[in-house]
Amino acid sequence: MAKHNAFYAQSGGVTAVINASACGVIEACRRHADRIGHVYAGHNGIIGALTEDLIDTNQESDEAIAALRHTPGGAFGSCRYKLKSIESHRAEYERLIEVFKAHDIRYFFYNGGGDSADTCLKVSQLSEKMGYPLTAIHVPKTVDNDLPITDNSPGFGSVAKYVATSTREAALDIESMCATSTKVFIFEVMGRHAGWIAAAGALAGESAEQAPHVIIFPEIAFDRAAVMARIDEAVKRHGFCVIVISEGAQYADGTFLADAGSTDAFGHKQLGGVAPTLAGMVKADLGYKYHWAVADYLQRAARHIASRTDVEQAYAVGKVAVELALDGQNAMMPAIKRVSEAPYEWQIEAAPLAQIANHEKFMPRDYISEDGLHISDAGRRYLSPLIQGEDFPPFENGLPKVAKLEKVRVARKLPDFTV
Repeated sequence: MAKHNAFYAQSGGVTAVINASACGVIEACRRHADRIGHVYAGHNGIIGALTEDLIDTNQESDEAIAALRHTPGGAFGSCRYKLKSIESHRAEYERLIEVFKAHDIRYFFYNGGGDSADTCLKVSQLSEKMGYPLTAIHVPKTVDNDLPITDNSPGFGSVAKYVATSTREAALDIESMCATSTKVFIFEVMGRHAGWIAAAGALAGESAEQAPHVIIFPEIAFDRAAVMARIDEAVKRHGFCVIVISEGAQYADGTFLADAGSTDAFGHKQLGGVAPTLAGMVKADLGYKYHWAVADYLQRAARHIASRTDVEQAYAVGKVAVELALDGQNAMMPAIKRVSEAPYEWQIEAAPLAQIANHEKFMPRDYISEDGLHISDAGRRYLSPLIQGEDFPPFENGLPKVAKLEKVRVARKLPDFTV
């Protein structure tokens, strides 16, 4: 059987385990060296394909590729660059096919979230229209946990573990000082439209009686009076109140509490500081002393406290992506299916990209408490297995060791192309 090359790229905001998926893809390709020659990684995601800036991963040692499994960030560079419609930007898509032809690339692995799934689907459709034999597989990744069909998204479990751990640790700090100091602590986490990460903060306590006392989701319209009443009640009952709030918290009319007035490269509203916004309300309405924190990149980069479940799933979707491609399953995504909840068991199944691209998965209403300010028992049952297990990276001189790649570039064969 003829041997052809593969292309792998990372897209969107990175996670603590996206490189574990890269490891899964590359190691699986090496195990199938009779059918896959070189694995070329796009430098800075799909931009690397457009500009023919390719990294030859075959030049990396087995040890370096294995070390990706415990390295955070995006080892080959990621990007926020969304390909527009084929009709209006056909030149970009044709350029991709030209690059793939020039380097005999027949397998396309795109590691990202919802926008990346859309790109992968479009590349698959265009290659078919142009008569170029390309098998395109989307490798799921997103801390937001908002990809449909898959039970959960690789990257989420580790963020959930970090947020739950940080919430518990901060709560103990606040509790120890609340008699004479801070009464309210607000922890802002990621989640533009879906409140999965905020929900994970609830795992810090065994019930709503323990911190965090309030969780604010994008899926539940923000009611200032109700939230302030709950905060006041918690302070009077416990002496302090811990709040986890999603960056995408919004009013009933869809306006974000923290709309910064601009958009990012994907066309998403730029959100800026919902924690200080809520803190201002606490000061104005209740007069309590407060502190707030924004997890920001720390939550998605925290490989040192990654969930073992998450690492294993991230590696598995990368590995299975290659198997799907070699099996000729085009425009598909390896999805995680929960087989059993107690004990927790999962497996990987193929899901069609047409049912994933441009669709978001939100927190089910029955995962949220009746009053909308905490999680339900069903939500806890869903979340808990995803943070289980530890997979500590090796340490050296007191710090985590990370992969060191050579990143040898592939010689260009085509004229320059500007994005």
